[in-house]
Amino acid sequence: MTTDDITGYRYRTALPEDAPAIEALDSSFTTGTVFQVTATDEGFALREVPVEPPLTKVFPEDESDGTEEDGDDGVDSRTFVAQGASGEPAGFVAVSYSGWNRRLIIEDIKVAPEHRGKGVGRALMELAAEFARERGAGHIWLEVTNINAPAIHAYRRMGFAFCGLDTTLYDGTPSEGEQALYMSRPCP
Repeated sequence: MTTDDITGYRYRTALPEDAPAIEALDSSFTTGTVFQVTATDEGFALREVPVEPPLTKVFPEDESDGTEEDGDDGVDSRTFVAQGASGEPAGFVAVSYSGWNRRLIIEDIKVAPEHRGKGVGRALMELAAEFARERGAGHIWLEVTNINAPAIHAYRRMGFAFCGLDTTLYDGTPSEGEQALYMSRPCP
């Protein structure tokens, strides 16, 4: 599958040779706000609060490059790549489908800083949604750290809503102290 859009980006299914470029994408971000999580026995509340100075997050290297497919044949996993006009990788989304609960999981999504705000993330998410519809998914699901306010705002603009919290997911990792927020959106 290959598609071009009017902004000059080319979108296609990732190939094994894309792995080094995908792995090299910069996923860091800087934000002036974070989502403060208050968990109670009855649920949780989120409140966006300013941080001064702005917080910069650089994600630790991951053993996975986003192109490895789960399962024996990879039929329920896919990675889509966005290429800029000069062929450089602008971003990618890696997804997997879980049939028992009809959930498409966004395993990873990255858009290089110089390509953010240009619709690349939205286009990649729509490719994921198309794959979800092909599989018969009822919803699309993802996890995001509470400090990644820019991504949370982007996901909300794409129709995602908060659906869960894990206050211990990052314990013992370089992201210790952050909370995992889960978001989902229907996939009609």
